[in-house]
Amino acid sequence: MVSDGNGPGWPRAVVWIAAELCAAGLKVAAAHAESSTIGRTWPIAEVDALSEIEAKAASLPADMSARFGPRSRWPALRAASLAPATQTRVRSLVPFYTLDMDITLPDGRTLYPKGFTFNPLTYVSLPQRLVVVHDRDLAWALTTAAPTDWIVLASGAGRTGDPVELGEKVGRTIFILEDHVKERLGLTVAPVIVSQVAQRIELREVHLVKGRQAP
Repeated sequence: MVSDGNGPGWPRAVVWIAAELCAAGLKVAAAHAESSTIGRTWPIAEVDALSEIEAKAASLPADMSARFGPRSRWPALRAASLAPATQTRVRSLVPFYTLDMDITLPDGRTLYPKGFTFNPLTYVSLPQRLVVVHDRDLAWALTTAAPTDWIVLASGAGRTGDPVELGEKVGRTIFILEDHVKERLGLTVAPVIVSQVAQRIELREVHLVKGRQAP
């Protein structure tokens, strides 16, 4: 007998049979759900995305350099120019931003008017430092940058290396300095370490002599 502790219960055989019936019923319901059609259906008309990508890749030349030329000519890999730092100094700036349009709510009310000026660092944080260097000073950057820092390549001190090749050589991603980032951060020389201090940007410009910080 099976009891709940408050009196005689059902015979064990009856409970076992009930359990088996419930399990069988669940299996039948699951099988029915897998094969049932509820409502109207239509065949999938879209091409499988992976198949489409594979077909496109197969149609491209095996060697893309013949079509686009060497990476040194690619505009996307052309770094902004900075002069070499001639002294070590620290300066800072507040990256104020002025809206060039009204920011409105769905009901048409103006949340922030055109011309409103604010400091983005009041609301967001720079997650890592930027170590901006010319390729000749890459070894210094590798010993200076923390694993979470971004090493950013600038041009303007002789030949600018290929950031892809340099990254493969040192085993670390090398970014390029874009013109709008240069202007936004007020960068003029390299090497420079860009970091956030409170609600301002700190620019630590470093004068290097033979790969070492000058005294």
